[in-house]
Amino acid sequence: MPKALPKKHLEPRRKINVFVLTMLSLAVVISLRNLPLSAEYGLSSVFYYCVAALVFMIPYALISAELASGWPKAGGVFIWVKEALGERWGFFAIWMQWFHNMTFYPAMLAFVGAGIAQLFAPELAANKFYLLGVVLVGFWGITLLNFLGVRTSSLVSTVCVIIGAILPGAILITLGIIWVTTGEPLSIHLTASALIPDFSSISHLVFLGGIFLALSGLEANANLAREVEHPQRSYPKAIFISASITLVILVLGSLSIAVVIPRAKISLVSGLLDAFRHFFAIAKVPWLTPIVSLLTVLGALGELNAWAIAGVKGLFVTTEYGCLPPVFHKINKNHIPTRLLLFQAIVVSLAAFVFLILPDVNISFWVLSALASQMYLLMYLLLFISGVVLRYQKPKVVRPYKIPLGNSGITGLAVLGVLAALFAIGASFIPPRLFAVVFNTYFYELIMIGGFLGCFLLPHIIYSLRKPHWKIEVLKEIQEEIHSSFH
Repeated sequence: MPKALPKKHLEPRRKINVFVLTMLSLAVVISLRNLPLSAEYGLSSVFYYCVAALVFMIPYALISAELASGWPKAGGVFIWVKEALGERWGFFAIWMQWFHNMTFYPAMLAFVGAGIAQLFAPELAANKFYLLGVVLVGFWGITLLNFLGVRTSSLVSTVCVIIGAILPGAILITLGIIWVTTGEPLSIHLTASALIPDFSSISHLVFLGGIFLALSGLEANANLAREVEHPQRSYPKAIFISASITLVILVLGSLSIAVVIPRAKISLVSGLLDAFRHFFAIAKVPWLTPIVSLLTVLGALGELNAWAIAGVKGLFVTTEYGCLPPVFHKINKNHIPTRLLLFQAIVVSLAAFVFLILPDVNISFWVLSALASQMYLLMYLLLFISGVVLRYQKPKVVRPYKIPLGNSGITGLAVLGVLAALFAIGASFIPPRLFAVVFNTYFYELIMIGGFLGCFLLPHIIYSLRKPHWKIEVLKEIQEEIHSSFH
């Protein structure tokens, strides 16, 4: 069977530089919506973020940087895992990276809808039909935007992450620092003992598992390799810069909320807005609250937009290897796989109806987020293993960035990452206290185990049903397009 041909003659000239790639990396990983949840844990949230960074974020970021510099091809995780473990597991990995968003998108857009409702009609934040409408309208709008091409989509995400995540995050942190240094009353204790969490509560373990997902995603934009200038150098730089900015904003942003709002009064939905409202009221500029709130909504939309195209671009590469039917290989004049984008929008729309099936909005949000976490962490397990396998099996491949300390260095990081991912997957099966109030715990476990097994088996079933002629048809199409480009 012939190998897939690169579409060099058909690709647009690369436009994404290190700055834009860094902003896109920030767009897929940084999310201010997680700050109220972190703030509930006060100063001990610093401990959680440090642990998550050391055992998970740093290992996957460094291994991704090495793999991206050694195999700077479009497809990212698919290419890396395929080279190490074979095509089946490569398809499984990229499917998990893409499919985890099918539950993440509705949860994130529900957060956007709740944020908008808090400004104009707070009672709508718990209305299922309102949230469903926001999810459908929002995601189909993002889908159509991405029809315009990666350059346009990247510009939108870059602007949104700057004005909707970095700017509000910097404002929140600055206000928090001013609050502390001017001697205002604090809602938490800033002592060394407060850094150590209370591990007697199982909810703390669940929270630590959730932090892993909050810090994930830096590897996703490797799927855009065809549009990146000098990917072997650009990816490591973008990953390191975006990881540093993410940690600073998430840690200090969480503390800024914690110092001004007592733990018992922190709302997971409106906690961020409550903190801004309190700060601005003291500063006698309350009119800034709705402005900053709308900016955070733009930041969330920028995150969704970056994920929408990055995931599809990765899955698109698998069509060149015959993993998906040739119908999904179609692209428009802007080199966007429109049929895959439409397929994605349909799947997200179906997933969004969970808001109508489950009786409580918060439970729906939790279940969707937990399933997304499980799927994404399965992909990371394969990424960690692939990094080690490729270091041993293909040591002669040139890697402009290489993890120091030889094979023991990357092996040690991979072991840490695998243990952290397994821990987080296990923690996702622990039901929240809210669920126990509404349902029997066994019902929650039934949903989570059924969802986990279904998500695990689905890509294997799809891969087993592939046809040999899918790959041949795609290769013929590529050859015809290359031939027509010369005439």
